[in-house]
Amino acid sequence: MGTTFQRRCGLRTAFPKSRKRSGTRIVLCLVLILICFPWRSVTAAPRAGVLLETMQSELRRAMASLAKTDPAPYYVSYAVTDSDLAAIAANNGALILSMRVRRRQAGVTMHVGAAALDNTHGQSRASGLLSALLPLDNDRDAIARVLWQLTSNEYERASSAFLRVKTNYEVQSPEEDKSPDFSRETPQRHIDETQLPLTFEQEAWEDRIRKVSAEFVKFPEVYTSVVTLQSGSGESYLATSEGTAIVQPSAISRLVMQAETRADDGMVLLRVESFEQPSLKNLPSESDLVAKADKMAADLKALRAAPAAEPYAGPALLSGRAAAVFFHEVLGHRLEGHRQRDEREGQTFTKKVGELVLPSFLSVVDDPTIKELSGVKLAGSYDYDDEGMPAERVVAVQDGVLKNFLMSRIPITGFAHSNGHGRAQEGFIPTGRQGNLIVTSTKTVTDGELRRKFVEEIKSQGKPYGLYFEDIQGGFTLTSRAAPQAFEIIPVMVWRVYADGRPDELVRGTDIVGTPLLSLNKIILTGDKLETFNGICGAESGQVPVSASAPAMLFSEIEVQKSAKGAERPPILPPPGFGDTWADAAGKKTAEVVEAKP
Repeated sequence: MGTTFQRRCGLRTAFPKSRKRSGTRIVLCLVLILICFPWRSVTAAPRAGVLLETMQSELRRAMASLAKTDPAPYYVSYAVTDSDLAAIAANNGALILSMRVRRRQAGVTMHVGAAALDNTHGQSRASGLLSALLPLDNDRDAIARVLWQLTSNEYERASSAFLRVKTNYEVQSPEEDKSPDFSRETPQRHIDETQLPLTFEQEAWEDRIRKVSAEFVKFPEVYTSVVTLQSGSGESYLATSEGTAIVQPSAISRLVMQAETRADDGMVLLRVESFEQPSLKNLPSESDLVAKADKMAADLKALRAAPAAEPYAGPALLSGRAAAVFFHEVLGHRLEGHRQRDEREGQTFTKKVGELVLPSFLSVVDDPTIKELSGVKLAGSYDYDDEGMPAERVVAVQDGVLKNFLMSRIPITGFAHSNGHGRAQEGFIPTGRQGNLIVTSTKTVTDGELRRKFVEEIKSQGKPYGLYFEDIQGGFTLTSRAAPQAFEIIPVMVWRVYADGRPDELVRGTDIVGTPLLSLNKIILTGDKLETFNGICGAESGQVPVSASAPAMLFSEIEVQKSAKGAERPPILPPPGFGDTWADAAGKKTAEVVEAKP
């Protein structure tokens, strides 16, 4: 993830990619994710009554009082999440983390001035939100007092920001998009008091995570590994001065297996598998997880022995998962509504509505209302977005033609209202974000035929080989004008497919790179089955769960560059318990050198 999310957005299955990562850092990253990720719980939480009524009462009191101020707010909302999260992490067959966290967090959002121009305009958007922890007890007075303090502090912040916004607006050059800063929407009411208690057998899951983690210890090629489990269920509350009242439960369990090795030239090699389900009982069995660990270790051993890839431009075949990540990064982020009015953004597709932006056989929708696709649970599903708007199916591209953007309550020219895509991690202001991005095709063939067409394309271009991208770790994209309008997709299993019929050859160290307008129009054919990639996406409104689904895709040309490579060599000593049986060739040489020393 980038330090400036507006310029760099990224999708991942696990921790941000790093060439130097100690075990301590892995645990620290995990703890940070647990604290900031918006898990919501109803365990020991109140029914909607106490909390929602207190929020609404204090909101009415605040609006009545602040109406007398100058400048006065025209919109205020209170959002509360009540969180109860269980988490376990293990490596080398031993626990390194086991915790249970209960917390409530409240956020006060305030718009001061008028919808046409308010304190959140342009670069001042962060002035619209202030958050703090809320009492865990159902004490109306204690809850009201925190909301009062937050509201008072947020008004001071927002009103000062509004004065600066007005001054800048007068002295700076006119903006091209003169849309209001906030859209007017119909108030919503949805109270779902369904209880989804977190039933978590801590000791049983600790034992399972230990055993899965211990599997990696059997393989000397795996230098570091970690297995993590996060499980939570909860409720979110939203009350606004417009009259919206939303209470909705949520539940999710996420298990991530991550293992690393290092090639002789210092290149770090990573394999990640993640599983997301609404409840713990839907996660894979222990035997399935152990089998997956064995496969990951075998992949890492093969990658260590594989040759490093060279820069390449030519025919490429992306699996469905790889194509899904490609579309999330290359197209999806550039369809997020707020990017169309921010003049720091590249605005790649802002003025292309009604124009052909993809091959005519491709269509793209984002549909958070779908919970499952082809038997796979989708991570980006929700009923109401974080601004209280109902989730909507948005047809972004139809038969290659751009139709719509993913809208929050930040209007843009030609799109005045939200379509239910205002999303944020708690503590961040919502912006237009992806949910479940789905790419479909009318030009499909079977897997076997797609492979045959791939080989034909390699031969027709006179290339000795093409590249098949089987699996993907994640990716990121740059969307700012201040940087190249580029993207990078990070594969982990890449194969050379030879035109002369030689067996496919595994290679390592390739990253897919390019720019959107050229790359998106290199697709010439697709497979006939959708595959899904579930992950966590980070951008300016924080980290949110998303999914992307697509068929396998044949590209006439894709460019790859060499991956970054560290200078550290593999471990000098063999792992404990292996000694002279150090499995791979590099390990045998290392053991011989160690033994030769006096």
